[in-house]
Amino acid sequence: MLNAKSILVTGGTGSFGQKFVETVLARYPEIKRLVIFSRDELKQFEMSQRLPIERHPQLRYFIGDVRDRDRLDRALEGIDVVIHAAALKQVPACEYNPFEAVKTNILGAQNVIEASIDRGVKRVVALSTDKAAAPINLYGATKLCSDKLFVAANHFRGWHDIRFSVVRYGNVMGSRGSVIPYFLSQRSKGVLSITDERMTRFNITLEESVTLVLHALEVMWGGETYIPKIPSYRIPDVAEAIGPACRREIIGIRPGEKLHEEMITEMDGLNTVELADSFVILPSVPRWDVEEFKKSFDAVPVGDGFCYSSGKNDRWLSVEMIRELIVRHIDASFRQ
Repeated sequence: MLNAKSILVTGGTGSFGQKFVETVLARYPEIKRLVIFSRDELKQFEMSQRLPIERHPQLRYFIGDVRDRDRLDRALEGIDVVIHAAALKQVPACEYNPFEAVKTNILGAQNVIEASIDRGVKRVVALSTDKAAAPINLYGATKLCSDKLFVAANHFRGWHDIRFSVVRYGNVMGSRGSVIPYFLSQRSKGVLSITDERMTRFNITLEESVTLVLHALEVMWGGETYIPKIPSYRIPDVAEAIGPACRREIIGIRPGEKLHEEMITEMDGLNTVELADSFVILPSVPRWDVEEFKKSFDAVPVGDGFCYSSGKNDRWLSVEMIRELIVRHIDASFRQ
């Protein structure tokens, strides 16, 4: 699928970007070019020490910001595929610096869209978040707007042969600022801070998120939002898995935080179909035949009133399963 292709990853030095690059290099050894586009020179230097161009001649390290349209134009020369992973995503930082979030997550998204069209890119997959469904914080609101821009781009692309789709998934296990590394850092102090014991979250590993993006890239028609079927966990179970002997301190829900995360709202459900391993929110005004899409993927419309929430999931991680995942994906030395 990607052999002999040129790919650019915005936010390429982030957790997802680095795992994506490693996976593509391993699976597609004949890839033509793989451009890591990001604004953090230190992370690029550190990544280039681990993945040097001398060993991987397909790689290019490109300093740039999605806010800078001219720099994107230069970086996208000869690119076939774009994975858009750049974003400001720390909820408190977005709340405190709202227009900075708008400039990166919304205006930056539009820059990626327009530059991709003008440079002859063929396929663009944008990463979304569960916080974009019925958003209650600015980060979620900007990502919802970004999702809408990428879906709508399939209409104003004109005669250009390009497709845009979105991938939306829940909390990446072990990502910076998430609950598991936070609890691991508190464990030695004997106290774990819990916002609310009723809280639940979706869970996906970095490897699974990369596989989902690659799958979307392969099957996309343009305008769909792909959502994986993934398990949920309860925050008290995470606390039990990490620090069973620790005291739990209830600190209350933080501004912009939900008890349960959604990836498909009830209104989204009106345009959602179910596949074996995922759901797909279809564009409300598609450029292709919906019935043909359903037939091609054995897709079945979800029922009336359907929503996909971490609190109403039918798949749950047990305490033991959480421990095993921590050992496998976050800290191999972690043991009880």
